[in-house]
Amino acid sequence: MKFMMKLALALVALFAATSVSNAQPKFGYVNSQEIIFTMPEIADVQASLEKLQKDIEEQLEIIQVEYNNLLVEYQKNASSYSDSIRQSKEQELMGLQQRYEELGKAGTQDMQNQQAKQMQPVIEKARAAIEKVSAEGGFVAVFDMAAGSLAYYDKAQMTDIAPLVRKELGIPENATPAPAPAQ
Repeated sequence: MKFMMKLALALVALFAATSVSNAQPKFGYVNSQEIIFTMPEIADVQASLEKLQKDIEEQLEIIQVEYNNLLVEYQKNASSYSDSIRQSKEQELMGLQQRYEELGKAGTQDMQNQQAKQMQPVIEKARAAIEKVSAEGGFVAVFDMAAGSLAYYDKAQMTDIAPLVRKELGIPENATPAPAPAQ
């Protein structure tokens, strides 16, 4: 009977020690930007943004050429223009210059809006994979190194979950991050 009691106490102590050692919180870290820019979807986002940027630049170039042609004509014939024609040409030049500036500002805004719109599903997919891997791995907290909010960490005490997140997303182990989209 004493043997059984000792065995029971030993088993309770063993389970308690095991549960205490298993109860230690697991912390991990990941660089979400690195994950995002290794995702295959980024190539499509970058191609789309580059096309939009090219379209805007082409429109700006058309206005610039029109402005330059009108300026050359104005400078060449200014002495022969009447006051009303000279004023009309000057207003036309100012109008082209204003259109150029407005298109430049609008184009920058369009680029930013499109980048945000197209990146959102990619970011959400990466976030979902990070959350899934973190939950499945039993991590109490995972720090995002891209956010730069971590002042200190002991790398030996933490686990980089990026390989697990890449695997979840189907990204090859040797994939290198694409450069960030132009703004």
